[in-house]
Amino acid sequence: MNNYLIVGGTKGIGKEIVNQLEGNKIIVSRTPQEEVLPNSTYITGDVTDENFKLDIEIEQLDGVIYCPGTINLRPFTSMKRQDFLNDFEVNLLGAVNILQQSIKYLKKSENASVVMFSTVAVKLGMPFHSSIAASKAAVEGLTKSLAAEYAPKIRFNCIAPSLTDTDLAKKLLSNEKVRESSLNSNPMKQIGDATDLASLAVWLLSDNAKWFTGQIINFDGGMSSLK
Repeated sequence: MNNYLIVGGTKGIGKEIVNQLEGNKIIVSRTPQEEVLPNSTYITGDVTDENFKLDIEIEQLDGVIYCPGTINLRPFTSMKRQDFLNDFEVNLLGAVNILQQSIKYLKKSENASVVMFSTVAVKLGMPFHSSIAASKAAVEGLTKSLAAEYAPKIRFNCIAPSLTDTDLAKKLLSNEKVRESSLNSNPMKQIGDATDLASLAVWLLSDNAKWFTGQIINFDGGMSSLK
């Protein structure tokens, strides 16, 4: 049975990945999980803390999924230096921390795969997205760099969705005006679905995607490519 590490696996897309993924799952989250799922081990911790240590008793990891993200939409001139630092901590440096500790386990797998998440706002310039777009662009750069560095042993890919119906986006989607605007701006007239995104992530971890690496996948209803 394969072993997977899911960071941010108690909410949103991460939770859906845990539900769909078959194998032994190690789930890291800042919030404790009351319901323990079969074949799942929960670690409570903050991976953005440089003192966080991945204490796991397994021989190998077959996949790592890094799900944490931020939505900090504000005018550029109102953003403080700390706002940018906070977004980089969650989106990039947390991933760096967990991946540096996971590489030795991933190297022992025959089909090791890492999946990270970006945003459509990296490819498609959007107002009020300066901080999140900058930090997620760094995630895309990290994805490609590591895919090159660790090929052919470990695959690295990144999913870049548009607005998705999760707890993280709850405040935006509870505003009917914003929700309507998001629907109208999407070629498919849809809000992203966490279940669909999870299905893509699970596929990227599978043997069916063994020739797939270094890719930024715009899973966004056509926003990044259609007018």
